[in-house]
Amino acid sequence: MPKEIFINVEPQEKRAAVINDDKLEEFYIERPQDKTIVGNIYKGVIEAVLPSIGAAFVDIGLPKKGFLYLSEIESAYEAVEHLPKPKQREIKKGQEVLVQVVKESFGNKGPRLSTHIGLAGRYLVLMPQDDQIGVSRRIDDEEERKRLKLIFKEFHLPGNVGIIVRTAAFGKSKQQLFHDANFLLKLWKRMEKLIESRKAPCLIYEEYDLTLRVIRDSFSEDVSRLYVDSKEEYYRIRRFMTTFLSYMARKVEFYRGDDLFHDKDIERQISRIFETKVYLKSKAYIIIEPTEGLVVIDVNSGGFKKKLEQEEAAFKVNCEAAEEVAHQLKLRDLGGIIVIDFIDMGRESHRREVLNVLKRSLRNDRAKYDILGISKFGVVEMTRERIHNTVQTLSYQPCPYCQGKGKIKSPVTVGIYAVKELKKHLKNSKSREVALSLNPAVVDEILKDRNTIKNLERRFRAKINLLANPAFHIEDVKIN
Repeated sequence: MPKEIFINVEPQEKRAAVINDDKLEEFYIERPQDKTIVGNIYKGVIEAVLPSIGAAFVDIGLPKKGFLYLSEIESAYEAVEHLPKPKQREIKKGQEVLVQVVKESFGNKGPRLSTHIGLAGRYLVLMPQDDQIGVSRRIDDEEERKRLKLIFKEFHLPGNVGIIVRTAAFGKSKQQLFHDANFLLKLWKRMEKLIESRKAPCLIYEEYDLTLRVIRDSFSEDVSRLYVDSKEEYYRIRRFMTTFLSYMARKVEFYRGDDLFHDKDIERQISRIFETKVYLKSKAYIIIEPTEGLVVIDVNSGGFKKKLEQEEAAFKVNCEAAEEVAHQLKLRDLGGIIVIDFIDMGRESHRREVLNVLKRSLRNDRAKYDILGISKFGVVEMTRERIHNTVQTLSYQPCPYCQGKGKIKSPVTVGIYAVKELKKHLKNSKSREVALSLNPAVVDEILKDRNTIKNLERRFRAKINLLANPAFHIEDVKIN
């Protein structure tokens, strides 16, 4: 089946989905209030220097101060002639620095900043402060790597400007690559004028929005069609493609139906992104439990019923799970430390092969990752770069009922607590009548033993009224 891109535009959000063989491969959401700042370049002011942690907080004109390692600041002063150079390399509050956002704000943490500026094009990333020429590690064909490096040795780059060749450059002609490089150089020259003329803190360059990022990063030759359901966005895409991808503009189509994502069966697949349990074709399943800094993934045989010995069955399930884990990490954009608990395997060769399947499946993941290996218990530890807020973070909020714990107290537990609180109240109060208001389920638990209330009434010589309020949270206890 063909690979296709779908872009849905609503007044309050944009959504983009990449479908490959009828399977949701990538999914992104962008809302005006949650628009990403990753990739934005700012002229900032150092707000505070913390030598103890080797970092500085930088005011870039946003509510949260950016976080920047001190080791990066010196190279910034040396590379950008428009910024004042500190005396004796001493970093002080109030000094200006050019920075790019590399990680979104998470929780109470401000955005992570870098002085290693990168301007991404279709095939290249221009590095204005680094004169090296690099090739993406995902281009593993040695002949192609040599060809790409030779092409850019012919290209006359200005001093102190380097280039990283992206994976999408594989097989592209010299003319296509030079066109991309010239576009990025012109962009950098315009930015240099802004850096010189504008007062910090200020925005120097804003990264593309969701639609243009998806076209730049995912609209490759193997995509057969791009559908968009907004006429305004359709014309905007066509204008953009005259600069970058004019030969692929014929693949862009305005969708005239009522509901693009529903009609193409994408909505159903999106709903599964938020499920903890993901079933595999073999009826085995994986459980994904993200926390703030750690993602735990557990592999279970579930309904796997092939008649194989235990070792072979575990190996088959683990290989299938390794492919799906790689897919889910990319689809959900999960990051941080990731621990994958595969089913135990006795053979070292099986463990190595499961690890190789995982590595092969991660090759198309644009995020940086590092895999430590697999233990004899089948546990894989890895890290994956977390750049944006996840789709789940943008779509959901902590449950006001359980406060994000995922669990609430049982009616029995709340009933016991309520009786204890009632005793404390009666000891310290001279009132002869008390009302105890609770969720109906908790009232039912207390009334299972009617002597509980009767004994308290005799002991404290008071009338106790149990009131069931359906509007109460199950953990609410109110004594009047």
